[in-house]
Amino acid sequence: MKKGNNQRFPALYVRDFRVFWIGQLISFSGTWMQSTAQGWLVYSLTRSPLYLGIVATSSSLPVLLFTLFGGIAADRFKKKKLLLITQSLSTLPALFLGLITDFKIVTPWHIIIIAFVLGTISAFDLPARQSFLIEMVQRGKLMNAIALNSAAFNGARIIGPLLAGFTIAYAGAAACFYINAISFIAAIIAISRIKGVSLVHQTQQHHFTAFFKDLRDGFKFIGLNKPIRRIMILVATFSLFGIPFVTLLPVFAEDILGVGAKGLGYLGGASGTGAFIAALIIAYKGEIRSGGILMSIAATTFSLSLIIFSLSHSYHLSLLILVFTGWGIVSFLALGNSFIQLTVPDELRGRVMSVYTLLFLGLSPIGNSIIGLLADTIGADRAITISSTICLLFTILMIGELKKLRS
Repeated sequence: MKKGNNQRFPALYVRDFRVFWIGQLISFSGTWMQSTAQGWLVYSLTRSPLYLGIVATSSSLPVLLFTLFGGIAADRFKKKKLLLITQSLSTLPALFLGLITDFKIVTPWHIIIIAFVLGTISAFDLPARQSFLIEMVQRGKLMNAIALNSAAFNGARIIGPLLAGFTIAYAGAAACFYINAISFIAAIIAISRIKGVSLVHQTQQHHFTAFFKDLRDGFKFIGLNKPIRRIMILVATFSLFGIPFVTLLPVFAEDILGVGAKGLGYLGGASGTGAFIAALIIAYKGEIRSGGILMSIAATTFSLSLIIFSLSHSYHLSLLILVFTGWGIVSFLALGNSFIQLTVPDELRGRVMSVYTLLFLGLSPIGNSIIGLLADTIGADRAITISSTICLLFTILMIGELKKLRS
């Protein structure tokens, strides 16, 4: 691709990022297939929303436990090598889950353990992946790279659940797990072909206490930076009370809307469509001057649309509302991520992004546990009504401060 000053999607004109992006798109599609099939398999085995929450918790608990150490690793070691290791290891649990499902010996506890293993790998993969973007593109192209990466993730969020729905219906859940294992190979090939040099920020200290100093430095920077701190608070709120709604989609598909496995695929795809549109718009526009205002609108849209979804008993209305839900959360996260990465010093980026990952994904065990228990007690629809109302209240409290931010 030829370079040009006025080109749209400028990050794609950087060879390393382009190769990385294509590999991620394939890998993310496999991941979403596994996520959708895993939820369907768990609910088929247990008929329990609580078990859906437990599996989601086991997947995200390692992020809570280990992602800060993953951030330190991202700052201390070459990110390319770290990503090659994490992607290679990820193939094994997916392949094993496919085999035990195929041989009909899978139990909910097998799925819980495998989800924990994959979550542990992700705890080291995610901070490295987030902080690797700026090493592939210039600072001026970072927002575009983040938005395009989000577009790949959420484009896969459309493709993955749709493919999973048809694959489960015609070939069984095991096929989805096999496809996911194969999809990691695309990411491995792409990362291995990246030519750029991965930065390593050396430290004079290598003993155990140095880890705590590294952690303290990251938290200190966040504590002294009010705009970043405000974004982090809302990220934590959505992680606890908003994003876990995805865990209960199998319940909505089967019991509330009565649309089965294919319907589940379309529900996941609808949310992914909105998310993909959001990421694509941000990537196309490039620089957004009133980022704080758009973050406020996005956070409000996410919270309100999730409330409406929880009250809907119409399949087609639910599909439409989930598009707005996906648009809202991804617009907020992409802009917030970009603001944080452009503000943080290079030597702290891995650690600060590990805190972001901790709040975004690491708090999910608590959120998934809450939503699972609530759904088991009062029903999935009421559980989401309550949790999304909490999201809206926090958004209202923070909206005045968000408007002041500029991405």
